Amino acid sequence: MQARSLLLDPAIHEEFTRLKNLVEEKDKKVKELQDNINAVSFTSQSKMGKMIMAKCRTLQEENEEIGNQANEGKIHELGMKLALQKSQNAELRSQFEGLFKQMDKLASDVDRSNELAVIMQEKLEEKENEIQRLKHDMEKNSVVEEEQTTVLAAAATDIVDGGDDDANVDEVTPIKVKIESESQLD
Repeated sequence: MQARSLLLDPAIHEEFTRLKNLVEEKDKKVKELQDNINAVSFTSQSKMGKMIMAKCRTLQEENEEIGNQANEGKIHELGMKLALQKSQNAELRSQFEGLFKQMDKLASDVDRSNELAVIMQEKLEEKENEIQRLKHDMEKNSVVEEEQTTVLAAAATDIVDGGDDDANVDEVTPIKVKIESESQLD
């Protein structure tokens, strides 16, 4: 009971806790020093050394086995990825070849279309030139017809004036004569 009442005193309790921690630290230090002594005095011929060596061999064999399994797994995984990549490459190559053929066909179609457009443009220019020439010929013929109408009207007036003075001519009607040019006959 008296020990319990001593632990209730805060100062004693603090001192007791400090001493307890100090003992634990010393125990750890003693164990560490004993391990150091055992490590320095380790020989492969001692009982402990033989056990450690056997354990090391077992661990090394396990590590090699696990490493081999991991390598086999990685090799298998990489082989699968490689096969997948090859199949994807083959598929992409065939798609590319199909697109290349289609582009070739489209390019030749465009070339043909361009050639046809040039030919049509040339024909259009020829037709426009022909239209301009025909307009020019029509204007020329129209001017010639007007001149001939004027000349005929004047000749008719002269005939009427120069002929019979007694004739009573109220009005002179010009005669229209249609003259076809050689270009229109073609």
